[in-house]
Amino acid sequence: MFKPLFKRLMPQISASAHCDLPCGVYDPAQARIEAESVKAICEKYQANEDPEFRTRALIIKEQRSNLVKEHLWVLWTDYFKPPHFEKYPQLHTLVNEATKLAGASGAKGSADPKVAEELLAKIDEIAKIFWETKQA
Repeated sequence: MFKPLFKRLMPQISASAHCDLPCGVYDPAQARIEAESVKAICEKYQANEDPEFRTRALIIKEQRSNLVKEHLWVLWTDYFKPPHFEKYPQLHTLVNEATKLAGASGAKGSADPKVAEELLAKIDEIAKIFWETKQA
């Protein structure tokens, strides 16, 4: 009997995993690198009066801020598991505060390097917890 095309193209075997890729690919350094970029852009923005440069700087800073949020969300939703949240009850709040600092009310919406420094400090707190969980 002839199978319809969509049934022939569907995978015959399914697989599942507890993460997107094999463990070990998560690292808060990705968020930190983007946040360092945000801070550097803020500093360059403050030091330059050229309106075209400033416009480009703001666009790039917003893109980098979004990347910070994405990297933090991946850690929060894909890496950290219920036992981590039990051991570190502040983790939910910490990730929420960090993503807000990367968002419109924080580094994305501000060109103040001090806001970017606050973001970096939150990422460092998350990284400390992350590396403690990797030791366990």
